[in-house]
Amino acid sequence: MNSEENTDSIPIDLILDILSRLPSKSIARCRCVSKLWESMIRQSYFTELFLTRSSSRPHLLIAVEQEGEWKFFSLPQPKNYLGKSSLVVAANLHLKFFEDKRPQHGCSYASSLIYFPNMTIRKKGDDHLGVICNPSTGQYGYVILPPLLDFKSVPYGKFLGFDPIDKQFKVLIPIFDFDKHQTDHHILTLGAETVGWRKIQSPLRYLPHSNGTICINGILYYLAKINYAMDKNVLVCFDVRSENFVFLRLNTYCSSTKLVNYKGKLGMINQEYVDDGGFPLKLSVWVLEDVGKEEWSTYVYTLRDDNKVDQVKYNLSVVGVTASGEIVLVKKTQTLKPFYVLYFNPDKNTLLTVEVKGLHRGLYAVHRIYAFVDHVEDLEFNIMKTTYAAKSKFSQEDRF
Repeated sequence: MNSEENTDSIPIDLILDILSRLPSKSIARCRCVSKLWESMIRQSYFTELFLTRSSSRPHLLIAVEQEGEWKFFSLPQPKNYLGKSSLVVAANLHLKFFEDKRPQHGCSYASSLIYFPNMTIRKKGDDHLGVICNPSTGQYGYVILPPLLDFKSVPYGKFLGFDPIDKQFKVLIPIFDFDKHQTDHHILTLGAETVGWRKIQSPLRYLPHSNGTICINGILYYLAKINYAMDKNVLVCFDVRSENFVFLRLNTYCSSTKLVNYKGKLGMINQEYVDDGGFPLKLSVWVLEDVGKEEWSTYVYTLRDDNKVDQVKYNLSVVGVTASGEIVLVKKTQTLKPFYVLYFNPDKNTLLTVEVKGLHRGLYAVHRIYAFVDHVEDLEFNIMKTTYAAKSKFSQEDRF
């Protein structure tokens, strides 16, 4: 009896319900069972059902880079830990690959995808390629960067944003023209096969800071400096769908400012250590309540010696805030085992320390850590069938 005959005796809705509870890697294997199963899994009904189920179990996604090798792990975010101060969890390896040996300058995350604008996979050997990947499914693709007209036009950042209404990803590259003293932008809609890079202008001249970006409800946020002397700081709010800009002036900024999704709103967190880089650690939080009125709420929290963990009390960095409001911290440069993740609950003033097993396997030197909270597996955006510029080509070989 073949798989189609077996399926006839089981209601389709029941099969889809069972499959929606599996991890994305298992779903990829299920596609190979039969043409019928592949057809069911590709239905929009199933991808939406899978996303709904996945959203109820968000994970912490961790990317580890060491000498050109990248590994992507995920681990469940703690829920209902009943007053415990420490937990031990196992990391699940999703994907690993090698890039070239050029220094990597960060990455951009939006709606389950990660964009590495300065990375080239060695086998391609093209200096104008960036890499975009879905760490949950193991798929990846290439973004062919636009050529610059002359050396006086300098790109400052390459950002990934997501429009949840039209369900489109876009890559935005701010470019400063030193001759014209203006900021132009190259923008690319991923999946638009007939449209390549386009140019749009900004109403203000600005240079982005290197603090990273965050995309919340279709708005891409990043920090920048403006005016002729470039000595005023602003928050750039880019609407991914309409491609319009809003600039909010900032009274405070420091190099450690982290942009976060704070319960659905844009948040900024500054951290301030004592002189030796250890506890107590002061966290100053600004939450954007109203863009039009430029209204902010402010909070200050302190992690003190009485809730520290000796192994991880130095040089922590905020990586995000969970949907329930817990501030997540990790060490972004690691040399020793074990690896810890800290969850600070501001409402209860509690600190949960999570020791992660399996993350250091095969690591032997200094390595860098990137972490993304509330990661949700999404099957809808299929990288394998997406063209990223007029010259982009993809095949089934483009899978790690």
